[in-house]
Amino acid sequence: MTFDLHGRTRRLELTDQDLRSFEAVVLEATPDGIVLDRSAFYPGGGGQPPDHGVLLWQGVETRIEGVRKGDDLCLVPAEDDPIPPAGTVVRAAVADERRSALMRTHSGLHVLCGVVFRDYGALVTGGNMEPMTARMDFNLPEVPPGFKEAIEDACNAEIAADRRIDVRLLPRAEAFAIPDIIRTATNLVPEGIPEVRIVDIVGLDTQADGGTHVASTKQIGRIKVAKIESKGRGFRRLRIAIAD
Repeated sequence: MTFDLHGRTRRLELTDQDLRSFEAVVLEATPDGIVLDRSAFYPGGGGQPPDHGVLLWQGVETRIEGVRKGDDLCLVPAEDDPIPPAGTVVRAAVADERRSALMRTHSGLHVLCGVVFRDYGALVTGGNMEPMTARMDFNLPEVPPGFKEAIEDACNAEIAADRRIDVRLLPRAEAFAIPDIIRTATNLVPEGIPEVRIVDIVGLDTQADGGTHVASTKQIGRIKVAKIESKGRGFRRLRIAIAD
């Protein structure tokens, strides 16, 4: 199994996170979903929502409002938009502002995760994001005085350090030999996956991850810890906002 192949679709965004436009051939199309031979639309996962965008073909535009994962990756067209028939060559464009905001947000969450793990030893129990806003849950029994301010200051110090964010693919055994490679309380890497995609904020946070990221922490902007909530005994939810 090739790591960048989902069903019949080659996933271009896994190797080129900055790619926003590409040509592809329609393999199958219905009002419920369009399957391309290659796609840079992130399909969603790990708390990151799917991309939006458009397909351009024969002078026609089809808006894409999401991606559905199954045996194939199906781009979800806007209701009542025209559907390109199988065999059509399309020019596809991922909505740049949304994707770029999600990349900054996702990388910001990794900074948050790295800081909380380094300074408090807490693992992630859940998370979700939208463009420029997100939340992450931790198994953190105690919240010391000044915690909110300390986390925010530490995160922004790591952003200012302009740490490089590397993405690489490792054989499964080699990936799992990295200490603390899984930063979630439950290992979410599927069994049987021979290669693991690693996102490394150099010097801060290294973990298995399938999402899209910026190239360095400075590109994130600034993190504001908006709120800390208790989610039951020993669990805390941190809500953050990303700003320029």
